[in-house]
Amino acid sequence: MSETVRVLLTEEEVDRRIAEIAGKINEDYKGRQVHLVCVLKGGVFFICELAKRLTMPVSMDFMSVTSYGAETKSSGVVKILKDLDEGIEGKDVLLVEDIVDSGRTLSYLIENLKNRNPRSLRLCTLLDKPERRVTEVGVDYVCFQIPDEFVVGYGLDYAQKYRNLPYIGVVELD
Repeated sequence: MSETVRVLLTEEEVDRRIAEIAGKINEDYKGRQVHLVCVLKGGVFFICELAKRLTMPVSMDFMSVTSYGAETKSSGVVKILKDLDEGIEGKDVLLVEDIVDSGRTLSYLIENLKNRNPRSLRLCTLLDKPERRVTEVGVDYVCFQIPDEFVVGYGLDYAQKYRNLPYIGVVELD
């Protein structure tokens, strides 16, 4: 089986929208420091572009969780592969994710982080796929709502391929 990738959102569209979301975050966190928590691996492109546009003091940490493996659908079983290096107690935390799909992974992750007593916890995602939601998740900042298609690029992958695409594309299996 082979696959092709069709462009859904161009590099310019993604860049422009990240700048807009960063502007909203700058307003909301004015005068405060924000601790960005990136969900690896997919969120790394997004967090780098977002962080460059934030004007307040920023610290950053990373987590790696999975519920996909090499499949195109979530297994529903969430595993933490890499936990935070530093505590988040008393910090204003902005969880940065590449995509909100079923909501299972993020629901688990948000509860896990809330138990660590941050001052505040908000969620920022590059992509939101509400049609696939199984577990409700409150998303504070959304760059794009997208249809129920399997997307790659800008950090998102299919079996570890296509992360480096500078745009968001749809995988079409032949």
